[in-house]
Parts: sequence; C-alpha cells; structure tokens
Amino acid sequence: MTAKMKAAHGAPGEPLALVEMDRPVPGKGEVLIEVAAAGLNRADLAQKAGRYPPPPGASPVLGLEVSGIVAETGPGTERFKVGGRVCALLAGGGYATHVVADEGSLMAVPESFDLTLACCFPEALFTVWANVFDRAGLKPGENFLCHGATSGIGVMALQMAKVWGAAKIFGTAGSDEKCALARELGATRAINYRTEVFEEVVKAEGGADVTLDMVGGDYIQKNISAANADGRIINIAYQDGFAASVNFAPVLMKRLSLMASTLRARPVLEKRRIRDAVEHDFWPHVLSGAIRPVLDGTFPLAEAEAALARMNQGGHSGKILLIP
Repeated sequence: MTAKMKAAHGAPGEPLALVEMDRPVPGKGEVLIEVAAAGLNRADLAQKAGRYPPPPGASPVLGLEVSGIVAETGPGTERFKVGGRVCALLAGGGYATHVVADEGSLMAVPESFDLTLACCFPEALFTVWANVFDRAGLKPGENFLCHGATSGIGVMALQMAKVWGAAKIFGTAGSDEKCALARELGATRAINYRTEVFEEVVKAEGGADVTLDMVGGDYIQKNISAANADGRIINIAYQDGFAASVNFAPVLMKRLSLMASTLRARPVLEKRRIRDAVEHDFWPHVLSGAIRPVLDGTFPLAEAEAALARMNQGGHSGKILLIP
C-alpha cells in the first residue's frame, strides 16, 4: 500500500485546500523529508495564478523550501542519513507533510539551531549567493543596493552583504518601520521609497556597484541612473512589469552590465554548486548568529491560503512559514 501524506494543494487560480496525496518516494541521490516548516515565496503566488509552472518532473504542489527530518534515503545518497536535521531548496512540493529533495540542495541543521527557523534560509541564501555574489560579483569594499530590503530575500541580502564587507549598503522599503528593520540588518542607508527618490539618494551617497532588484518596470531606468561605472544590475523578478522604455545611453557610457536569472529550473548539479558555496561562505555566519532569521509569522498548513493572502498584501517583513 502506498504511504499517504497531507498537502495544501489546488488547481491554478483556485483556493488551496488540505488534501491527501501519495507520499513521494526518493529516487537516486534524493532524500524524503518529514517537513517541520515550509517557507512561502512570491514565486508561489505566481505559480498559483498559473504564471509560473513547475519545471518538468517537479511536484505540482507549491513550496520551494522546507526544514525537517530525513525520513528515508534513496539509492546513491552519500551525506545525509535517516534522522538527520536539514533544510532544503526545492523545485516544488514544500506545502506538504513530506517532500523529496536532491541531497545536493540540503544543508545540515545542528541540534543547537531551531529547526523551524532554519526554514527561513534556503531559498534566500541560495538566491542571493547565485545572483549578488556569483553572477554580479559583489566585492568587499563595493556599494550594494537592495530593493525589497525587508522581503524574505532582502533581509538575507542585507546581512550577507554586511558580513561580506560591502562598503555602503542601501536598502529600499515602503515604511519607516521597515527602514528601521533594514538598518538593524545592516543597511547603512535605508530609503523609504514612498517619501524619498531612491536613485537620487544613492547617487548622492556614493552610487551602487551592484544592485539586486525584483521590481522591474520603471525601476530599470532608475537603477541605471543610480549605478556607478562598471556597475552590475541583476533582476530576480519584475513585479512591476517586464516592459519599460529605457534610455541605454548611460548603460553604454558607464559600462554597465544588466543581468537577470531564476533559480528554480537550474540543473541539480548547478544547485549543488550553489549549496556548496553557501555552506562555505555564509552558513557559518548563520550558525554563529551573525546572519539571523527574520520571521514574520507562522500558519498551520491547512491555512496556506490565508498565509498566501498575507504575503500578497505586502505588509510582512521576512519569512512567512507553514507548519504541518
């Protein structure tokens, strides 16, 4: 008899409901995780609306990161054993009591670290490292501009840039309260984009060498304006739109690099490379407390629809988690 599990699932455009499904079976190099917590990401909203389908072979259930206990290992697994405490990046399937993950996307969580809070890290750490440090090549002593500074990605990006040795760290947010949190997390200049013109502030205070943006739209031109010579601008989303009228003259004159990337559909070996770099460069700072989780709140798995509504409203700071 096939083992069963619970999952928060629904067709695109329909509300999520708690349903019973077959429990996945780990394949070669994979582990089955009994989920302690699942993290929400804006990509989940896009998938739910039918705009971001899972890559081939991935679970149709939402959820790109979890923490939990290894319940079973597939053939060929080398590092992680049954009973191990882990957090994991996923291509899908996290909104459930059990999920399968490639062991190259797992990080070990020591007994001294809160297993639920460990779920605040995988998607953000992997995404920021792959974009800010790998693709855009932020160097110690350079200036860093992060939009969405108190989002799940932003709170990690600020802290990672700080421990990396960035000179000036600019963070944009939509309220004075969020700006205060951004400063606590490492922003040397927090900018309330509702009351200040961020690109003018950044230019006046030294410019940006690397910019991490998930807004797009008219921010594309503003980021170009705020960039220093040889600056690198990387987008991980375009929440305000993919289309914009752009004057490329300053891109040419300042020798700028405009980049964009996604993480979810990358091959497992590429995700393993990212995991290894995150473990080497930043996971020790997480375990020491120099990079801390920022938890907005938790919801029971059965209330996944309400949790997504909370995220969609945009008033949260840090991570929203589901607890099976």
